Amino acid sequence: MSTKKRILFIATEMSPYLELTEFAEVINKLAIKSNDSGLEVRCIMPRFGVINERRHRLHEVVRLSGINVSVDNDDYPLQIKVASLPNARLQVYFLENEDFFKRKQIFHDDDESWFEDNALRTVFFCKGALETVKKFGWPPDIIHCSGWMTGLIPAYIKTAYKKEPVFGNSKVIFTIGENTFTEKLGADFLKQAVINANIKEKDLEAFKEASNTALFKGGASFADAITFGAEKIDKKLVDEFAKVKGKKVVPFKGWDSDLTEYLELYNDLAGK
Repeated sequence: MSTKKRILFIATEMSPYLELTEFAEVINKLAIKSNDSGLEVRCIMPRFGVINERRHRLHEVVRLSGINVSVDNDDYPLQIKVASLPNARLQVYFLENEDFFKRKQIFHDDDESWFEDNALRTVFFCKGALETVKKFGWPPDIIHCSGWMTGLIPAYIKTAYKKEPVFGNSKVIFTIGENTFTEKLGADFLKQAVINANIKEKDLEAFKEASNTALFKGGASFADAITFGAEKIDKKLVDEFAKVKGKKVVPFKGWDSDLTEYLELYNDLAGK
């Protein structure tokens, strides 16, 4: 049996598949550096329609098929595809759904209008990622979430999935990045985000504004550790989370950092 510590990256974006901010490249480097450092690494991200399946050699993982994800009283089929990260021996898993991720735009249509179902897409991705890990039967020691679309995952692990053995020893890191949208996820976001009986709307109070800042705030509130992943971060978040009792906080050290600060955090939280 492997004694390696396991780290799971759950990201909205990751180079070379999708690059919305500079942090996409950081996630790529972190995954490779973690793998090279002796950690067992897996990555999960949405399979947006702009990600070229042929170019990146994605293929369906048949053994993981058959998952349905229930969101807002509807069931949506989850298809899982996988690719090998270029120049690294590690797997990236892509979550796909015809309704939410097949379109050839990401969060806005061709007229720059915000998709009305971005809230449902977010809930589906966060729940789908955790259901995928359950299907793996692969308990991660560290779960590193990045990108606003992963904001609900720390909350879900501490509430909706707190009784799941696969997450029983998982420590969660959440990266606060730069704001990339000004719209809201809608008045029903909290109701839609309640995915089972172990979570209530009141548990999600930090997310109530349903804004980019709120997604970061909520994710950071439930995480065991926080990192700052950009130079330009909402000042309210910096003021609130730069020093938090009971949480390890890693400041942003520039785009040219060798990322050692992350490896130290992973090893610290994993108990090495």
